[in-house]
Amino acid sequence: MVLEFTKMHGLGNDFIIIDNLQDKKLDWSKLAKKLCQRNTGIGGDGLVLVSPSDKGDYKMVIYNSDGSLAQMCGNAIRCFGKYLYEKGYTDKTNLVIDTDAGVKQLYLKINEGLVETVKVDMGPPIFQPELIPVNTTNSDNNIKIQVAQQELNITAISMGNPHAVIFVDQVEDFPVKEIGPLIENHPLFPQKTNVEFVQLKEDGTLVMRVWERGVGETQACGTGACAAFVASVLKGKVKNQGEVHLLGGVLKITFDGERVFKEGPAAFVFEGKVKIEEWL
Repeated sequence: MVLEFTKMHGLGNDFIIIDNLQDKKLDWSKLAKKLCQRNTGIGGDGLVLVSPSDKGDYKMVIYNSDGSLAQMCGNAIRCFGKYLYEKGYTDKTNLVIDTDAGVKQLYLKINEGLVETVKVDMGPPIFQPELIPVNTTNSDNNIKIQVAQQELNITAISMGNPHAVIFVDQVEDFPVKEIGPLIENHPLFPQKTNVEFVQLKEDGTLVMRVWERGVGETQACGTGACAAFVASVLKGKVKNQGEVHLLGGVLKITFDGERVFKEGPAAFVFEGKVKIEEWL
């Protein structure tokens, strides 16, 4: 069996996208682990399936590079919207996309027939500890933990997937690769967590590095940028609209006190085919 794929990225957060509208019964978890390998596979932070849905135009199913399922990914869903429009799956510029974190609204900005940016209604942030989930009784989800002989203050938020936001003085030199996995796998988070390390600049912009659950450090994380921005608003560090600067580029985030909106680009990288028999 031959599968066609498209490689895309959103601010350097890269994905392998495959049409699975025929609902092929394959071991997608195993395929994700192998295809996402950067030395022996296609390379990517995740595998994204275009699947049928009775709740929206299409369903986005995401497997992390370690084979685990992800409920939602803010960068992947922008790639997903651009893929659907430019591949001719739809001519709509407002899309309803089903995800394991609920239904999301996409607004495509079109320039000369191409998708320039995608704005996503990410929905309301989730603060209830049992829904994030995080093992805490703190009503504001501000938690002090000890890792690697450091005491860190964490703000726990869900954007459909769990996030631990940490404000640091200098994000560029922070030991993300050391601290990230310790927090990802901390007993506080029964389903593990994404970890955002955030620095507030003098001009009010946020600079962020992210350790993604099931992936490692990535160039960008859309849901993580949203969680970081929400935490910054709650702490009075920024107003309700601003920018989050990631290693791969910039996302525009708005939090109106109820819902979070994220806008940014997505890009095609290359296309190809793989023979499934060589991978399973």
